[in-house]
Amino acid sequence: MVRQRVGQDIYRESLMDYWGGACAVTGIVIPELLRASHAKPWSECASDAERLNVFNGFLLVAHLDALFDRHLMTFTETGEAIFANQVDTTIRSKLGLASPMCLRWLRQEHLVFLRYHRSEFEHRKASS
Repeated sequence: MVRQRVGQDIYRESLMDYWGGACAVTGIVIPELLRASHAKPWSECASDAERLNVFNGFLLVAHLDALFDRHLMTFTETGEAIFANQVDTTIRSKLGLASPMCLRWLRQEHLVFLRYHRSEFEHRKASS
C-alpha cells in the first residue's frame, strides 16, 4: 500500500508538470480540485513503467475524474469527450459541462491508453 501511494504521488506530480498544473479539459488551475486519472487502471497495468507513464492519464477536475474513472465518460481519438447515456444533457448541464468538451491537447502516445479506456467504456455501455 505504501509503495502504491508513493507511486501515485510521483504520477500526480508528473501529470501536474505535463498538463501545466491545469485540468486537461477545462484548464482549471486549482490543485485541490485536480485528480490524476488513469486511462488504464493502476491495478491492470503490466509494470510500474506503465502505471507511471504520463500518457496513461489525464489531470482532471474532480467531477470529470469521477466520470472518467467510472467509464461514464471517455475521449475519442481526437480528444473529444463522449458521455454514457445516463449522463444526458440535463445532467451535463447541472454539472456545468459544456458541449463539446475536448482535451486541450493529445499526443500519439496517449492513444493506446485511450483505446483501452474507450473499449471499457463501450463494454459497460453494451452491458447496461
